[in-house]
Amino acid sequence: MAAARHWQSDPEPSVVDLTSAGGERPAAQLLGEELRRHRERRGLTLEASSRAIRGSTSKMSRLERGESPAKARDVYDLAAFYDLSRQDLGFLEQLLAQASNSEWYERFADVTPSFLRRLIRLEGRAEEITIFENQVVPGLLQTERYAEALIRMMEANPVPEVEIARIVALRMGRKVIFGQELPRITVVLDETVLRRKRGSADIMREQMEDLLKAAEMPKTNLRIISQDAVSPPMPITYLQFPDHVPGDLAYLENIEGATYATRQRSLDNYRKVLTDARDNALGREESIKAIQDAAADWAQRAAQER
Repeated sequence: MAAARHWQSDPEPSVVDLTSAGGERPAAQLLGEELRRHRERRGLTLEASSRAIRGSTSKMSRLERGESPAKARDVYDLAAFYDLSRQDLGFLEQLLAQASNSEWYERFADVTPSFLRRLIRLEGRAEEITIFENQVVPGLLQTERYAEALIRMMEANPVPEVEIARIVALRMGRKVIFGQELPRITVVLDETVLRRKRGSADIMREQMEDLLKAAEMPKTNLRIISQDAVSPPMPITYLQFPDHVPGDLAYLENIEGATYATRQRSLDNYRKVLTDARDNALGREESIKAIQDAAADWAQRAAQER
């Protein structure tokens, strides 16, 4: 089974309480013990597992004893080799983060450009985030299957399933901010985003239904700009920070990189563009109705595709 799809299939949450996982033992040791447990449950030898991480038997043994620093790539390759559930993978991810004493998103450094890691770091510090998007559903609001469809569409060459699964996991990890008091989030979507097919019709149906849930969140203000209304020509993300944190910034991403705008004149321009977009958008109930209509249309098309 493809790693990406297997890790998506487990309905259990990937967050596990580490306080019950082994007292005061170092995270590296706990991580090694977990890897050994999964190997032994599958009746695999150290030699067989070492081939999955392109290493020696002694390297695999040191990893399981917690004596060698665990590399994220090795842990994910073993997770795919052992065909782990999403919950088991989530537990390994937490141990890996603790063992390396890093932010959660640093686990994905090898599949994430530095400009995106910087954005994720700043999202967690922002007081308010305003997003306009006219091409795709913003990363913060994407479902797993929608995100996977975009990744496959944007890559010119085939991408290993493990790598796709990790990129998707990173995007899902960003949703942690929805469980926090701050930041407040305003998202303005051009109506074409609701109608532009990404992946299958069923993927679009699921994504629209997820957007409806997001629209009901108290901290999320989701608005739709009608196709007949004036909207900005490019996506913009604007981050505002608390008074004790200097400087707002605007983030503009393209296929090969991103630009951070911090000069006051540029910020004033982007702020005006976003204000105009909000003013041109439909009201809350009308926006929800637009998403509901899109969800119904995609559900009908999905039924026809079956």
